[in-house]
Amino acid sequence: MKRNMKAWAADVIKAKEKAPLPILSFPSVSLLGVSVTELTADADLQARGMKLVADRVPALAAVSMMDLSVEAEAFGANVRFLPNEVPTVTGILVETPEDADALKVPQVGDGRTGKYVEAIGKACELITDRPVFAGVIGPFSLAGRLMGVSDIMVQCYEEPEAVHVVLRKATDFLSRYIRAYRDIGAHGVVIAEPLAGLLSPALAGEFSSAYVKELVKAVQSDEFLVIYHNCGNNTPLMMDSILETGCDGYHFGDAVDMALMVGKVPADRLVMGNVSPSAQFLSGTPTSIREDTLRVLAACAPGHPNFVLSSGCDIPPKSPWDNIDAFFAAARAYYGETL
Repeated sequence: MKRNMKAWAADVIKAKEKAPLPILSFPSVSLLGVSVTELTADADLQARGMKLVADRVPALAAVSMMDLSVEAEAFGANVRFLPNEVPTVTGILVETPEDADALKVPQVGDGRTGKYVEAIGKACELITDRPVFAGVIGPFSLAGRLMGVSDIMVQCYEEPEAVHVVLRKATDFLSRYIRAYRDIGAHGVVIAEPLAGLLSPALAGEFSSAYVKELVKAVQSDEFLVIYHNCGNNTPLMMDSILETGCDGYHFGDAVDMALMVGKVPADRLVMGNVSPSAQFLSGTPTSIREDTLRVLAACAPGHPNFVLSSGCDIPPKSPWDNIDAFFAAARAYYGETL
């Protein structure tokens, strides 16, 4: 079902009481009774999992998994699968400028990308009471998984042209991939660009934000929002280039002071974060997550109508549902029982 998502975002900002929008999908494994590996391989399970989560919690929108291996796998990278862990890229695919030139841009549908697009289409059929957002990796974070996370930091100085070659190919693929999500019914996308959070402000502008901005121009519309996610600790220093991307919303991790970030985002754009996925959702208790959720709300919500409570990043698969439920209960306690 199509929605005017620009109007939806404006209504969220105007609302006095706001439902949270955590990146909550992987914990569906316990609701489904499956492993993470099974979930990441099956479009029906992903869609059913998103529906089960939507039925359980009053989230502002449904958000798919932040699996940052799937796009790199489509390019040919090796991926390690363990039953109860999020898949991870292993090894380096692009080591030299010659490798960068020879890198083949995959088709949407290669690897598991087809299953992920299919899953969002099915989720949009099952979840009709709120928007459904897809998730993709950002261009620099994808390039880092192809060139090596540590290596690309050095290559930005020593072989910048090779980095740009990989970024060009990554962006071309991501543009088509995001459009596939949009065409199948998604109401928006969360672009996860965490590796850019390790760059200096100047390098972040050149090697990340410029390419994200290109993606935004290619896919953004009144019916399709683009949310930028970065959980790096350097994000306060690179906000100028981040905001130049023109995204509809900005989502930040718990490595930064969320009270500082909300003041940097324009009032007509959503800004979201940042209860810790690891320290609270995974390793905390219902009491500790309630306290931290209320702390974030008290620090960020007053005076910032565009603030939406969220997790700092993707909530880990093994996170106890008692903690997740306590997060939403704390939001209801802050805003009122109408959520």
